[in-house]
Amino acid sequence: MAKHETPLLDQLESGPWPSFVTDLKRQAEKKPECWDILGQVELSYKDRITHWKHGGIVGVFGYGGGIVGRYSDVPKQFPGVEHFHTVRVAQPASKYYSTKHLRHLMEIWEKHGSGMTNFHGSTGDIILLGTRTEHLEPLFWDLTHDLNQDLGGSGSNLRTPANCLGQSRCEWSCYDTEECCHQLTIKYQDEIHRPAFPYKFKFKFSGCPNDCVAAIARSDVAVIGTWKDNIRIDQAAVKEYIAGNYPSNGGAHSGRDWGKFDIQKEVVDLCPTKCMWMEGGELKIDDKECTRCMHCINVMPRALRPGVDTGATVCVGAKAPILDGAQFATLIVPFMKISADNEFEELIEFIEKIWDWWMEVGKNRERVGETMQRVGLPTFLSIMGVDPIPQHVKEPRSNPYVFWKDEEVPGGFERDVEEFRRRHAA
Repeated sequence: MAKHETPLLDQLESGPWPSFVTDLKRQAEKKPECWDILGQVELSYKDRITHWKHGGIVGVFGYGGGIVGRYSDVPKQFPGVEHFHTVRVAQPASKYYSTKHLRHLMEIWEKHGSGMTNFHGSTGDIILLGTRTEHLEPLFWDLTHDLNQDLGGSGSNLRTPANCLGQSRCEWSCYDTEECCHQLTIKYQDEIHRPAFPYKFKFKFSGCPNDCVAAIARSDVAVIGTWKDNIRIDQAAVKEYIAGNYPSNGGAHSGRDWGKFDIQKEVVDLCPTKCMWMEGGELKIDDKECTRCMHCINVMPRALRPGVDTGATVCVGAKAPILDGAQFATLIVPFMKISADNEFEELIEFIEKIWDWWMEVGKNRERVGETMQRVGLPTFLSIMGVDPIPQHVKEPRSNPYVFWKDEEVPGGFERDVEEFRRRHAA
């Protein structure tokens, strides 16, 4: 395949940062179709429209997800990318790999595709960019039989679950994100690979409120570690921070000397609920006012730790700005025990109750958060069997009318009937 003139793309190599253009040119020495990738992207920059046709019914036998069909709309001009399907490969929990495994994966991809990858896509999956339809089945065979690795999710199904490093490396993790993500991934293979939902559905697992996988912004069910009791305080370590003997922020500085540590300025005054103060040389915390923002723990990790009664907060309904704009997930369950001891039974029951409702009332291409918006949070809480709490209130009620269900008012319907009869008898 011939090289193409790419003056617009070439500009992307002129900056100080690594460029995908340089990588593609290098890959094209082994995979000539990459010259056509560069040519078509150059044409897209020139015409200011994409020349990829997204979609198409293409996949592997028995699976409805995992392959994103993509074809060129100028195949005669760029025959090397006539077919250019994306393959989503389910990532291991927390994206832990051995170098041997990665090399084997790349050997398979060089054999069946363009060799281009995206580690990792915003879905969390390993993204293998560009293969032909006739290579999909052989690629799938090699992935599953040689690597024991499966395809990820795509389409209106459960997307590949994702989690943070959890207790494998992080001292703040309040539950075992690795085990939770693994067990639910195994349990819901059918939901991942055979689309049957109104639209995509994601759950992500963060071990603490730092939320390192951004679950609250990106997932339909965000399971974010938290604690129910008080923050643990080492007052001796607090004094060491104040004395300047311990570096704040775990010693993570950006090459700038911030001067002497000031606990009042850098911790107490930055508490969003003002629930901290110094008294008699000791740090005090009114834990019932704490919102678990993690700031104080992040700044003084040797002095402060999460409590010991740990679990997770479960939020529902985040999404990207496809229809009504981006939205964060809404807190639904403030605290839930997340434990492998009961096989995550409570969380599984919660998720499946959402699915049962959403699959019945959700519109086509409507995320759970949009369905919640449409029916209203009170209705959703009632369906989920969750009692309303102050944390569910986004803003004060502006509607002056209050409507009650008959069952919420003792003897309501019967009382109204009696009143009606009494007035008409009079």
